[in-house]
Amino acid sequence: MIRWLIVVVLALLLMSGLTQWLRRFGFGRLPGDFEFRAFGREWQLPIGSTVVLSLIAALIARWI
Repeated sequence: MIRWLIVVVLALLLMSGLTQWLRRFGFGRLPGDFEFRAFGREWQLPIGSTVVLSLIAALIARWI
C-alpha cells in the first residue's frame, strides 16, 4: 500500500509540473479533476488524471 501512495504522490507532482502540456491530450479535464478559485488563486486537484497516469506508470513498470 505504501508503494501505491508513493506512486500517487509522484504522479501528483508530475501532473502539477506538466499540467499545460498534458491538457493538450485531455488530462486535467477528466471526471474527478477539480478546479476551483479560492483566496484569489486558482487551485487544481487532478485526482482522476492522477489515477490514470498512475495506472499507465504501473503498466510500464510491470513490463520493464
